[in-house]
Amino acid sequence: MTAVAVALPCQLAAGPTEGRDPAVLRDAALRIDRHVADYYRRQNLAVPEVADDATFLRRVFLVVAGRIPTAEESRAFLEIGEPDKRAMLAEHLLNSPGYASHMANWTFDLLRVADRQTGNQTSLAPYREWIQSAIEGNMPWDVFVRSLLATRGDGWNNDSAAVGYYIRDRGMPHDNLANSMRIFLGKRMECAQCHDDPFGTSDRMDFYQLAAFTEGQYPLKTGHIEPLLRELRDSTGENTEEYRLARMIREQVHGMSLGGGGRGRINLPSDYQYRDGRPGETIGGRTPFGRTVRMSDRRDADDGREKLAEWVTQQTGRQFSAVIANRMWRRIMGRGISEPIDDFTPIEKSHHPALFTELADLMVALEYDLKAFQHVLLLTRTFQFATNPNPSAVAAGDDFHGRKIQRLTAEQIWDSLVTLAAGDPDRLPRATLDTAIRLNGRPVLAGRKSMPELSGEVLALSSESDFRRYFDNLLREIRTHRDNPDAGTQNGSPAMQMSMRAASPQRRGGLVRASELPSPAPRGHFLHLFGQSDREVVDASSRDPNVGQVLTLMNGFVQRELVNNPEAHVYRSLEGATGDRERIRRLCIAILSRPPTAAEMDWMLEEIEQRGDNGLRNLVAALVMSSEFLFLQ
Repeated sequence: MTAVAVALPCQLAAGPTEGRDPAVLRDAALRIDRHVADYYRRQNLAVPEVADDATFLRRVFLVVAGRIPTAEESRAFLEIGEPDKRAMLAEHLLNSPGYASHMANWTFDLLRVADRQTGNQTSLAPYREWIQSAIEGNMPWDVFVRSLLATRGDGWNNDSAAVGYYIRDRGMPHDNLANSMRIFLGKRMECAQCHDDPFGTSDRMDFYQLAAFTEGQYPLKTGHIEPLLRELRDSTGENTEEYRLARMIREQVHGMSLGGGGRGRINLPSDYQYRDGRPGETIGGRTPFGRTVRMSDRRDADDGREKLAEWVTQQTGRQFSAVIANRMWRRIMGRGISEPIDDFTPIEKSHHPALFTELADLMVALEYDLKAFQHVLLLTRTFQFATNPNPSAVAAGDDFHGRKIQRLTAEQIWDSLVTLAAGDPDRLPRATLDTAIRLNGRPVLAGRKSMPELSGEVLALSSESDFRRYFDNLLREIRTHRDNPDAGTQNGSPAMQMSMRAASPQRRGGLVRASELPSPAPRGHFLHLFGQSDREVVDASSRDPNVGQVLTLMNGFVQRELVNNPEAHVYRSLEGATGDRERIRRLCIAILSRPPTAAEMDWMLEEIEQRGDNGLRNLVAALVMSSEFLFLQ
């Protein structure tokens, strides 16, 4: 085991098996494989071959950590004969920072996490940071969902930063509700905002009865600042420091807060067209399936969102657990047990009811531990089956007959290129949450007061007069310390450096993981060109090809940071190689996670013999642009 001590440590950090018997996970994996074997027998199908070590190595790295292995990790895995090395590698990756990074990309796409609120400059960075911390801490999925649906309070406070889920869609509560039903319960109800769904089971009344649970959201204590903001705009104009400070507080403090626990009742819209209600009528909340939960239509409540969260996570039968189990199956296996992934088919009507039931119940038994659930799937023989280039024989689900070939996601390609350029990307510096108070784009009161502190102080004020006094003192303090060179706000001072950490290149661009870059990536960025979600709709990422992708691989980032960069990690991995054959072997292992074939060795040797170092660079460019590099098998 010494040959892989770094890549596959025997003593792993606390992770998916913490507090659990590893045998329980293995037994669960065996039960899943038995269901798959039963399907083969019923369909009279031959059992697929198991993928070779190189295919498994690349697959498990991309699926779990979102990147290809480094050259060193590939050689370490391929060169040992440890019989349990596949299971050990899977567990090692689940405990690595790469898992959290790749899982964050998946979550950002699912929840449409953006750095800014749609339509203004309100920062959602604390919400994004909360999600990443929840993933790193392996927060159970049901706890995570309840936090999103029921939390209220200060968005800068880590205990309530989950309010960003609603703030992301402020002004569009019904769109937010439709997304919640789609994401967490696989129920497509967006059409029911305007009319009964002719293709489903959702009526317009069902939608508004659900909307009643979340009705009555508002930013906290805006009445304290709005009069002052209007006065400053009318008296001094919008270009003064006073007005800009007040507007910053309105957007970054009040705009980042959420009050209202859910009234539990709502007025039907003025164009309501069905006989079960009148336009403008007040109706109470009522759940459309699962256990019936009702709210009064005669008096306001303040716990509607808590009741909705409890219903979603605990009172919808197997639907909640089945939907997330199906999402995790597709994440690991490449295709859902039931498709489309966000249009739930009742388990008994699915193609694989016994297996689907097993997975839904396993999710509950594991207490919604997504890492442990994925660990079980990685331990299955089904995950290790060789690639099947043919489409699934089950139109609305998985036929389990080998993994379907897929192009890598934009994030997987980016993180793999960063791995080739810089080595293990999880050793690169991470961006930190920018907590600096910024006015006119510049930090103020650096080292003296942060945004969480400012937000907590402002939201603790009890009246408009208290806020006016606080505002005057804050403005005076900003001006005093800006004009005083000893106040710790000069460029280069420790206080200034502390406040500007998150403005470093990590979040603007450069060699960092995709989860560290702006969300979504700006237009023209590599991630955007390769189909990263624009964070406007659920699961909006694309793997469709376009000409821009080809040009990006042939020029720009790939050429600058990888192909033409002699310091790139892929070239450093060749140091100590004896002869061109060994350099070629190492190059293929670094990029494709496998040695070259005899035919590949011949034409690669010819390229290097004819063009020397330029030929070596040509090989790197060719391998990176190959289908084998860009696709997951």
